Order: sequence, then structure tokens, then C-alpha cells
Amino acid sequence: MSVPRWVLRWACLLCLCPRLCPVALGSSTHLPASRKRNKDVFLGENTRTTHGGRIDFKMKKSDSTKSLLIKSEQLLRIEDHDFAMRPGFGGSAIPVGIDVQVESIDSISEVNMDFTMTLYLRHYWQDDRLAFPSSSNKSRTFDARLVKKIWVPDVFFVHSKRSFIHDTTMENIMLRVYPDGNILYSVRVTVTALCSMDFSSFPLDTQNCSLELESYAYNENDLMLYWKNGNDSLRTDEIVLSQFFIEDFQPSYGLAFYSSTGWYNRLYINFILRRHIFFFMLQTYFPTMLMVMLSWVSFWIDRRAVPARVSLGITTVLTMSTIITGVSASMPQVSYVKAVDIYLWASFLFVFLSVIEYAAVNYFTTVEEMRKLKRGTVPTTYNANQAMAFDGCFHDEIDLTPFPELPTTPTTDREVPAGNSSTGAEPPPTEGTRLWRRKSVRHNLKFIMSNSYMIDSYSRIIFPVTYLLFNIIYWCMYS
Repeated sequence: MSVPRWVLRWACLLCLCPRLCPVALGSSTHLPASRKRNKDVFLGENTRTTHGGRIDFKMKKSDSTKSLLIKSEQLLRIEDHDFAMRPGFGGSAIPVGIDVQVESIDSISEVNMDFTMTLYLRHYWQDDRLAFPSSSNKSRTFDARLVKKIWVPDVFFVHSKRSFIHDTTMENIMLRVYPDGNILYSVRVTVTALCSMDFSSFPLDTQNCSLELESYAYNENDLMLYWKNGNDSLRTDEIVLSQFFIEDFQPSYGLAFYSSTGWYNRLYINFILRRHIFFFMLQTYFPTMLMVMLSWVSFWIDRRAVPARVSLGITTVLTMSTIITGVSASMPQVSYVKAVDIYLWASFLFVFLSVIEYAAVNYFTTVEEMRKLKRGTVPTTYNANQAMAFDGCFHDEIDLTPFPELPTTPTTDREVPAGNSSTGAEPPPTEGTRLWRRKSVRHNLKFIMSNSYMIDSYSRIIFPVTYLLFNIIYWCMYS
């Protein structure tokens, strides 16, 4: 017996209904719970619940910094203007005020002729394009991220070798915009710049250095640099240097001309450095003086003690050479003579002459002994150790024969010509009176050569007195 199709359809529907209904009911019952959980999670990100599980909507706060940069850009209308052009393009030059606070002078190099300085560089100008409405008339402060989107002066350091903006922990850049469009732009920068030094009086010298600021692209028709507060625009912290004393910090102003681009405003930070002399007194001058005085010790050593006097002279010469080399290594290779060079080479000359002095003494002594040996005046039993003079030096042969005694006969008046009696002429010398005749230079040299021990005696006085006079003249000239 065949079953009608509609019966089968209804039977299938009756069999499927128990299975479909729970699914439909389950989905309808669990859906609000899932939505509730999702809602709880969503609200939990912005609110907090009380102990009873209820949401405290009074504690809900919005993030005030969210999209702040975008709001600032909209407030300043950055997208509405072309900040590649300077303010007031096509009109008069825009005035840009500068003030500088010097934080430190890190180093000064004589060899490279430069100095390194860390400073706060502040720019002041007005850009009406950045003016914004404000009921409280308060300024807004930004960092380097907004600086890249607006126009800022292109000030650079003339004659700089290296420079950089500090970037720890962020770039040390500050931008402050006032409602009327006035702008303060500050950077912390370290720059190494050239300083043309004159070492003719080194180390008793005074150096004048300057740091120069100028716009790179805008000449005086487009940008006018000036000191914001005149002489008060340059401020310094307490700066202490190891080798220099800072006498003065002074700002100044000038113009620089370039043949291809014209005249540019230039600002100068001038400072005067006076060198401390005490370091060089300990390292250079005092050791040099001691070496010169040590070379004089040989004048009191026996002239026949060749090893002692030669070794002393060579040691002092080599020490002076070492001092001169050390000073020259720490100085630039300049083509003129420095004050320290004059002192060192003059002292070296004194040391060298003390060695030459002993060479002369030894030579004259040898010549005199050879001459006496040829004459046969030196006995075969001659002992040089017994030929000690009272001045502490050895002599070859000393003749201590006294002068002959004067005659004891009474003096008689000599006949005087009658023609001279009335003229008032001087009476003739009486018996026992010596007539001194001035000796020639050649005779004195022969006398010294025949008595070589006298060279040491004279050197003990001439060398110290001459070196003392040299020091007086030197320090009077350079102090």
C-alpha cells in the first residue's frame, strides 16, 4: 500500500521540530547574555564597577591627549599655509632675535686651534600664520615633531668644524607658540669652531676667540639677525677651565659679504682667554732653571776629572733636549718663535756653553803642560795632586816668590831743571813707586791661556749673573 507524499512530509516535519526548537530557543536565550558580556567588556575599558557590580558612570573620563597633535595642527592651520616660505615673503626682512646661554666650554685645543662649546641657542620671531584664538592667552609648547612642519630660521655657525643637537633622551628642541604668533625656538647644541690663536707670547699669552652665527640662505633683504636684549643677550653659567681664565664674554654685530649672494647679518660671541702660567712653571720653567744651574756645578769640579765633568755636561744637554721636544710636541707647528722657545733655547745655550767652557779649560791645560814639558820646567817628579791652589783648582806650577824688598836708603831729592821749576809739573816718581801700564787684550788672553784654571773662576760669576739678567729681561717683557 503506497503512502501519500503529503503524509511523509508532515511526518518529517514532526520529527524535525523537536530538534529545531531547542536550537531556536537556545539561541534566543543565550544571545542577550552574550551581548551583555560584550557590552560589559566594552564598558569595562572606559569605566569601573562598584562592589555591587554596578557601573559608576561618574568615574568615566575621556583621554585628553588623544589626537592632540592633530588638533594642534588644525589649531595652528599648518595645512593651510606653505611653510617652505618665510613669513611675510615678498615684503621687508623678517627680524629674528637671538639670545645665547653658554653652558660650558668643553675643551680648547692649541694643536688644532679650535674650541668646543655647549650652549642654548634661542630664536625669537613672529609668524602670523601660526596665530590662534585663545581665551586664556596662554602659549603652547611643542617638541621637535612639530618643528619639522613649520618654518624656522636657518642659523648656522660660521667656521664650525663639527656641531650637533643633543638627542638624549629626545632631541633637545623646544618650540613655544603664543596666540599672537610670536614664537620661541630653543635648541641645545654643541659646536666645535675655529679659533685663530697667536702663540708669539705662549705660555704668557691671551687669546681672543669668537663664535659666529649667520643665516645660510637668507641675506639681509630677507632676514635680519639681531641680539634680542643687546649686551644682556649673552649669559654664561659659572665656567671653570683648567688652563685658562675667562676674562670677558661680549656679544657684537656685523655684516658679512659674499660675492655671489650679497650681504648677510652676522652675530659674534666674543670671549677672551688668559692662560694660567702655573702649570707651565711646574712643567717647563722650573725644570729648565734647575738644569741650567746643575750645569754650573762642573765649574767647581777639578778640571782633570774628565769623566765627571763630561758626563754632567752631556746629561744636562740631553735633558734640555727632552724638555724642548716635549713642549714642541704639544704645540702647533707655527713658523714664528714663541716666548717659551726663546726661554728654552737660551737656557739650552747656557748649558751648551758650560760644556764648551770645560772643553776650553781642558784644551788650554793640555797645551800649557805640553809647552812646559818641552821647556823642561816641569820636574820628572811632578805630582799634580800637590798643585792645589787656594781656589780649589789644580795648577801646573805656581810661583809664589815674593816681590823684592824696597831699598831702605833714604830718598834724596832729584835735580829738577830750572826751566821746569816754575811750571808746576808733577814731580818725578820716587824710589819704590810702581808704574802700571795697561795691558792689551792679547796679553790678557795669553795670560788666561797660560793660567787655564782662571776660566773656571770667572765662569762661576759670569754664568749666574748673565742668566739672572736674562730672566729679568724675559719676565719683564712677557709678563
